[in-house]
Amino acid sequence: MPIDKETATGGFNRKVPERHYRFQDGVELTLGRKTLIMGILNVTPDSFSDGGRHDAVETAVAHARAMVAEGADLIDIGGESTRPGFTPVPLEEELRRVLPVIRALRSELPHVALSIDTYKAETARAALEAGIHILNDIWALRGESDMAKVAGEYGCPIILNHNRPARDYADFVPDVIADLKESIAIGRENGVTDENIWLDPGIGFAKNYDENLEMMAHLSTLCALGYPVLLGTSRKRFIRDTLQLPVDELAFGTAATVTLGIAQGCQIMRVHDVRQIKQNARMADAIVYRS
Repeated sequence: MPIDKETATGGFNRKVPERHYRFQDGVELTLGRKTLIMGILNVTPDSFSDGGRHDAVETAVAHARAMVAEGADLIDIGGESTRPGFTPVPLEEELRRVLPVIRALRSELPHVALSIDTYKAETARAALEAGIHILNDIWALRGESDMAKVAGEYGCPIILNHNRPARDYADFVPDVIADLKESIAIGRENGVTDENIWLDPGIGFAKNYDENLEMMAHLSTLCALGYPVLLGTSRKRFIRDTLQLPVDELAFGTAATVTLGIAQGCQIMRVHDVRQIKQNARMADAIVYRS
């Protein structure tokens, strides 16, 4: 009796798009052949996990260099903490924090793809001019109206992170999918191509403990839309609450969520603990991506 490919791979979701990007500066990035690791670089004084550790250019560059040495495929730079209850940072301050770091990284790590974690259109534009390759918008184009225009104008990949002003769900998972479809439509209306759309389930954003767990159990539903999916669970509160451990002891718990995400079709993992999660992803990939 013949065995189909889905059965042969243990029922893992292999229906994920393979995409290759070659940016104007020669940096290349391929999705769909292995799990990509996105290292988190917070250049903020108040991020929930590592605030203040890398808010100088020299320490930020050193940390980025270390993450790349440990296996990071791309680096996500953030100049404003988006932890629950965060205080918004003025545009000028966000630019002061991120632009020198972006320019330094383009010089120090010219082969590495960089993303900017921002929901502000002007920050996105300035970051792209400074050498950023990818936009990472926690409001999925439903925050600042000009964000979609910037993404369409520059023709860059953009990560649409699910979020809501309030947890007013009628039917949780279908509502998340509907919200992201609305964001995709906004992007398309402003010239963002399907090739440049990545999705993020927004773990920890407008979701309580049970909703985060439910979203983790239904990642395959999001992956089935046919877009690359980034998963950002690293050190988040639902892991901390489950394990009852401090924030700097959550690498193993994060690894469990990463494995589940890979098995369901997620392609990019946004993490703090690059070395540990890289090993975890390589092992999971050996099973999920085998031919």
